[in-house]
Amino acid sequence: MVGKTQQMEQVRAVIKQVAPTDITVLITGESGTGKELVANAIHQLSPRADKPMITVNCGAIPEGIFESEIFGHVRGAFTSADRTRKGYFEMADGGTVFLDEIGEMPLEAQAKILRVLEMGEFMKVGSSRPEKVNVRVVAATNRDLIEAVGTGDFRQDLYFRLKAVNIFLPPLRERKDDIPLLVEAFLAEICERNEIPKPEVSPGAMTLLRNAYWEGNVRELRHFLESLVILERGRALDEDIVGRHLVRSEQRTSFLPVHVPKGTAGMDRELLIPMLLELKRDIGEIKSYLQYMSRSGPLPGSNWYQDSEIIPTEAQVSLEEMEKEQILKALREVRGNRRKAANILGISERTLYRKIKEYGLQ
Repeated sequence: MVGKTQQMEQVRAVIKQVAPTDITVLITGESGTGKELVANAIHQLSPRADKPMITVNCGAIPEGIFESEIFGHVRGAFTSADRTRKGYFEMADGGTVFLDEIGEMPLEAQAKILRVLEMGEFMKVGSSRPEKVNVRVVAATNRDLIEAVGTGDFRQDLYFRLKAVNIFLPPLRERKDDIPLLVEAFLAEICERNEIPKPEVSPGAMTLLRNAYWEGNVRELRHFLESLVILERGRALDEDIVGRHLVRSEQRTSFLPVHVPKGTAGMDRELLIPMLLELKRDIGEIKSYLQYMSRSGPLPGSNWYQDSEIIPTEAQVSLEEMEKEQILKALREVRGNRRKAANILGISERTLYRKIKEYGLQ
């Protein structure tokens, strides 16, 4: 794990303390901060290192087959169950199960995960016989689980059971002193794998990399450097080259949520619909154009507004009103299912919950 800042030293110290034990660990932090890397470190430093570590992305498994994937099923449990199948917990017996994005786990499955943690047993889908399993559980999430508990999307008892030890990974922008070390490490690994000479990085270029926002954290930095090395093969990375690629990267994400600083609680300030930014911009341009015409009279050949009602320049739909309308529309379409509404809007459930509370839509 690369990093010399106090935050990363604390993370390493906690890993060393908890790894030799079987205590459940919850890893929290934004996407791309390296939660799976921490989980791997805990497993590799534990007495279970010679046993399997099974990684389960809870957000990637459809709800209808979640329990079958996690706990397995017996033959005849459902139409296509032509044989008995092991689940992830059984496959990891003696080792570690890493439950990534545990905040996305279906509620029904959460109760059964709690039973595994408390009793060390589970039941395959279609079976009435409990089976014992010896696994260590490490979980991770980029969601605020306390908020999810408050909205009823996460069991409180499971939350308390998981947070026996909580390792928080800070976003990259809060540990900028680690960026030069990460850049050197990533460049060495990328260049060796692609058989490309490792380029020099000028002080000016490194300053640009340190001061970039890196919304995707360490993962985004790594992907950016990989693209940079491939496209600029053999060239030293100076301020001009890095600056040009950073601008291109920002252009590709110009309609993503606006970047603003986040506190330690991870309170992101996402906008609901990227298109709203375009709408707001268009409204501003129309307002400016109407104001210009009211002062200068009609432009030659521009009589499109004659005999028509002109909207007063003071009347401008606010971004908040448009957001509120989009939320209400999405919630009506899915009959109040917030998870589905968040998917329709293309935002996180956490942002949706905050906006619902902000606009008094509860």
